[in-house]
Amino acid sequence: MPVQSLPVRDGSFHFRLLQQYLILLKKYPILTKSVTSGILSALGNLLSQYLEARKKAKHGGPVNEIDVAGATRYAIFGLIITGPVSHFFYQLMEVWMPTTDPFCIVKRLLLDRLIFAPGFLLLFYLVMNILEARGWEDFERKMKRSYWTALKMNWKVWTPFTFININFVPVQFRVLFANMIALFWYAYLATVRK
Repeated sequence: MPVQSLPVRDGSFHFRLLQQYLILLKKYPILTKSVTSGILSALGNLLSQYLEARKKAKHGGPVNEIDVAGATRYAIFGLIITGPVSHFFYQLMEVWMPTTDPFCIVKRLLLDRLIFAPGFLLLFYLVMNILEARGWEDFERKMKRSYWTALKMNWKVWTPFTFININFVPVQFRVLFANMIALFWYAYLATVRK
């Protein structure tokens, strides 16, 4: 009796999802990257909350409810800042440092790591402080307490991914690639900023 094999999963759904993303990316590049950034940033924050709750539960501590406002702040940051800023940064990088430049690999990495990363992290701290309705003193305190630590961790974690992203990922997918890594990065930042 012949046995019919069944696919493990329906690949057509994933294909249609990717196809729709590519259509939106072509028609509305900034909006698509911004919405994607907002969703993945919020998911990063929720991941952080989940990991913290799991850690507290493991040690017998009280587990807090999901902080929807926190996830919303990350979504807003991704939507308004990460998506558009990253889009224009990667586009400008292509113009400023074309692949025809023999030193473009090094120049791109240095630009991202020494200029963009510190500035973007500073912007993250500032915008989050505003979205949390905190004062200038709180901003200064968080900057003094955790900015340098977060920046060093950024350089350690992001440098290999950045190298791959700016040199091998097509420009239209760079924000998405960075957002996938940022999913975990935002989980780290949500924890370190507390």
